[in-house]
Amino acid sequence: MGRIIAIANQKGGVGKTTTSINLSAALADKGKKVLVIDTDPQGNTTSGFGIDKNNLDNTIYELILGECSVRDCILKDVIPNVSVLPSNVNLAAAEIELIGVDKKEYILKDEVDYVKDDYDYIIIDCPPSLSMLTINSMTTADSVLVPIQCEYYALEGLSQLIHTINLVKERLNPDLDMEGVVFTMYDSRTNLSMQVVENVKQNLNQRVFKTLIPRNIRLAEAPSYGKPISLYDPKSAGAESYMQLADELLENTGNK
Repeated sequence: MGRIIAIANQKGGVGKTTTSINLSAALADKGKKVLVIDTDPQGNTTSGFGIDKNNLDNTIYELILGECSVRDCILKDVIPNVSVLPSNVNLAAAEIELIGVDKKEYILKDEVDYVKDDYDYIIIDCPPSLSMLTINSMTTADSVLVPIQCEYYALEGLSQLIHTINLVKERLNPDLDMEGVVFTMYDSRTNLSMQVVENVKQNLNQRVFKTLIPRNIRLAEAPSYGKPISLYDPKSAGAESYMQLADELLENTGNK
């Protein structure tokens, strides 16, 4: 049965999408069958896999509205071992469409239940907000992985996110766990990056991944070519760090 991990942080620009794409590709490289679900209306994870997000008949938006089945939406083997449930700007309207809908927090979970046995891992890229789409993702997930940028305001908003995770656990998904925090955009040349890591470790009673994702030009370039870093530049520091993160995740989940 697939382990479902939501990648969430209500702050934008912290590396959620980069982590969703490249962690999925790294897990696939290790022989795991992965489904990536894009719940962000910006659709950056979708385009990051080279999918033309503006020319899709079925996306997560149509799925949420009940206009198609989950299997109709999934684009299979976009790269070897990775399938994608895509998103585009239409999804921005979902929040309004769901007003008054019964059990709207469980729409995604009910659909994903049909396919979760087909995959080893399901990675959900959440939007940069604590919206109904993020709540749906957390209700579906077994755990939440939180990317944090190595910058001064890293801890800001994190307590709100953890509060939301705890509320979802209490009221909607009692099995939800905190997978941990992963640091992104780490620059070993600056004292600030090191200070942020130490600060978070001291102030956060959460698991912190040992792997640090570096600031890396190749990592930033890869999405414009519609490829994960493992295909764009497998020998880069960014590719190696996501391979290490995948190893660490597999060790945590006892699935190595």
